[in-house]
Amino acid sequence: MRNNLVAVCAAVALLHVAPAFAQSEGGPDMANVKVRLGPLMMNPTISISNIGIDHNVFNDPPDKAPKQDFTVTVTPLSDFWLRLGPTWVTASMNEEINWYQKYASERTANNAYKLGWSVPGSVMSFKVNWAYNNVRERPGFEIDTRVGRKEVTYSGSADYHALSKTLIGVSGSRERTAFASEAVYQDTNLEIALNRVSTTVAVNVRHQLAPLTSLTVSGSRSMDRFEFSPERDSNSTGAQATISFLPGALLKGAFTIGYTDFTPVAQDLPGFTGLVGTVGLSAVLLGTTRFGVTGSRGVEYSYDVNQPYYVRTGINGSIAQQIFGPFDVEVRAGTEILAYRDRDGTAVQVANRSDHVNSIGVGVGFHMGKALRLAFNVDKVNRDSKVADRQYDNFKFGTALTSTF
Repeated sequence: MRNNLVAVCAAVALLHVAPAFAQSEGGPDMANVKVRLGPLMMNPTISISNIGIDHNVFNDPPDKAPKQDFTVTVTPLSDFWLRLGPTWVTASMNEEINWYQKYASERTANNAYKLGWSVPGSVMSFKVNWAYNNVRERPGFEIDTRVGRKEVTYSGSADYHALSKTLIGVSGSRERTAFASEAVYQDTNLEIALNRVSTTVAVNVRHQLAPLTSLTVSGSRSMDRFEFSPERDSNSTGAQATISFLPGALLKGAFTIGYTDFTPVAQDLPGFTGLVGTVGLSAVLLGTTRFGVTGSRGVEYSYDVNQPYYVRTGINGSIAQQIFGPFDVEVRAGTEILAYRDRDGTAVQVANRSDHVNSIGVGVGFHMGKALRLAFNVDKVNRDSKVADRQYDNFKFGTALTSTF
């Protein structure tokens, strides 16, 4: 009986809310919750984008007479939060439907689901997460065919509250990527080339710099193991620092900078050591001007066995300005660089090539109340490569409607 009482007291102490971190850990920004059904909170949204013309449906090079079509994309999305005692259960559902009038082969229905459980505490905090994607889309900037793939990710973390504003913890994740058996691009079966399991473990130190700002420093080790192509296997060791801003801050989002040592297992493939990182920041000034920037730098895998990976460096920015009344104008631009690495002793069309993907766009929006925005968008994307059949130009225009319930 005495032992049971001690165990209960210890559990209560661990789950007691920590003042520096745990009060909002896993929970929503209460000011922005749209729907409440008892203890369940949700933010449902729906967007209808790309109601217009896609002038290069297949990303064909200029000499192949690019095909155009009328297209519509509908994306219902909802985030959920459920308070269970001192813990939070979180979930999200994303259903994206792409419809093409003429080219039925390009019609897709993509599904993405997430489920998480956050257990805050004054001594220890825990998180477990599950994510599932079932999509038929282009997997990045390299592969131009819409191909089916499934991704299942399990992740978790445990943090020890070493000080009132400092956490020390460990985290881990395991992601399985599986392409459909019929997924083929440039005569390469993507199931054989790219099916893999990625495992990552990390040690983290997080410090609360200010009420809405935190700094996380971590060291990580990753292993990628390919199901049918072991000559692509690799290991990575890295260190990174992340500054995060909570939704209430003037600057929202996070940015990470780090250093990685990417080492292929195969001896005939050179590795990569250098800077990596991500950025996703936004800010609103004077209530009328919105700035946003996203980007990343890191290693990604190619379908080509002779150039099996590339270092992708990309940055995208946008500025939206309210011009008068309910009208606003948004200008956006971005660039991506795909720097390939060659396998030693193999023949490639262009050695150590770099492809460039540039985009520019403009949109005019009309706000029909707080939760509804109608926009007309024009966007142009260009990929420049020294390999002729890798080049393309694409031009899209149309309307978009976004609604938040």
